[in-house]
Amino acid sequence: MAEGGRAERRRLARRVKRRRRTRRAGEVPLLVVVALCIALLLKTFLVQAFFIPSGSMEQTIRIGDRVLVDKLTPWFGSKVERGDIVVFKDPGGWLQGEAARPAPDPVVVKQIKQTLTFIGLLPSADEQDLIKRVIGVGGDTVKCCDARGRVTVNGSPLDEPYVKPGNTPSDIPFEVEVPAGRLFVMGDHRANSADSRFHLDEAFEGTIDENGVVGEAVVIAWPFGHWTRLEQPETFRMVPDQARREGRGRGRRRRGTPFA
Repeated sequence: MAEGGRAERRRLARRVKRRRRTRRAGEVPLLVVVALCIALLLKTFLVQAFFIPSGSMEQTIRIGDRVLVDKLTPWFGSKVERGDIVVFKDPGGWLQGEAARPAPDPVVVKQIKQTLTFIGLLPSADEQDLIKRVIGVGGDTVKCCDARGRVTVNGSPLDEPYVKPGNTPSDIPFEVEVPAGRLFVMGDHRANSADSRFHLDEAFEGTIDENGVVGEAVVIAWPFGHWTRLEQPETFRMVPDQARREGRGRGRRRRGTPFA
């Protein structure tokens, strides 16, 4: 009887172990789904990684860098400020002036990358977005250049150490009053950036809609050797505000010779 009791207990113990293994195996797919959902929510509402395919923001941001973009702050009504580096949707035809996109991947690799990008685990290399620095916000007067060749905002000259060495602040003379709800943007690599200056003859004189901003770039996350926090340059804190008149019409602009 004692031998039979021990055998029965062993069978019960083995049965309990099998049930536990089965239960744990069944929990794994659920945990994976939950993790993917969290990653997707983070990408959609909080932070998204972006791949930099062009040199228009050098030397601040280089080709191949991955930047993290804050998408949460705008949900709480925070406004874009002068000096911020923002990612925004192509207003229409701007990408034609940027560097060519990377060569396409093989089909299988492309599908894997698309899946990882969709859930936010891999930065996208083919989003129809651009990245530039905000020079002027709604109500500002942005002008180039003063007697010393500097860009001015509301009459205040900008000290721009972030501009790529060897570049002038701008080779295009201009004066633009930024309409309410719009932004005047420029790349830090002024000689290689198809920014607001290239669209002065279009509607709104090259400014972009604030509603087209995806978010603010806050840090260069990759490569680790170029990890950098992206902060507002001190020069923009010295710019005086101008009265922001509701329904401001088209601004003034004087334009010189365009880039060759």
